[in-house]
Amino acid sequence: MKKFRVLVVDDEQRILNFLSSKLRASGYEVLTAGNGAEALEQVQAQEPDLVVLDVMMPKMDGFESLKELRAFSPVPVIILSAKGTNVDKVKGLDLGADDYLAKPFSPDELVARIEAVRRRLSPDEKRKAYEKLSLGDLTIDFKKRLVIARGEEVRLTRIEWLLLSELAQNAGSLMLYGDLLARVWGPEYRDDVQILRTWISRLRDKVESDPNNPALIRTIPKTGYMIDQPSA
Repeated sequence: MKKFRVLVVDDEQRILNFLSSKLRASGYEVLTAGNGAEALEQVQAQEPDLVVLDVMMPKMDGFESLKELRAFSPVPVIILSAKGTNVDKVKGLDLGADDYLAKPFSPDELVARIEAVRRRLSPDEKRKAYEKLSLGDLTIDFKKRLVIARGEEVRLTRIEWLLLSELAQNAGSLMLYGDLLARVWGPEYRDDVQILRTWISRLRDKVESDPNNPALIRTIPKTGYMIDQPSA
């Protein structure tokens, strides 16, 4: 069975060595890169399953590297940064990171975050109530993982697709913050409402006719989100 391949990117060799040892001991195949440019080359050549990307690097920092990466690859990315502020966290998520871990952190926590991403990558065959669903001018083909809005295909990231799928497959039902977080990110994220709001905003930018006045994904204040049941 092929091992889950993780690319660790950091300009400090001691951190690369430490994380590589921990991740290999946890059963992962590990690749390393010492800067952003090398990381982009590794992603293209080695096709890792996940990237652990440090922010504070010379020349090309993690945010710039992530922006370049998202131009050609949807590979999951966990950002590592000594900047643990909400502004930096939101910036990383806006650029397409899947998760954000502030330094200092426990290596066991990093493994837990990687496993949470890994679970999201696993296909879920347990529940497919709809194969195709039309919601106003939005059509979702779950079998083909295709979204059409106003006659044009919409390209969603993996997280955006998972969020839209959960909301659409439960159309007509209120999805609580904690339930959405647990289903899309994993149970350990049940209280991270900020990450959910950030991704809902990104999703609305792509599927709503007017993201500032959303008609598809409704906010239920202090509770959750829902998509109305489609009319027959």
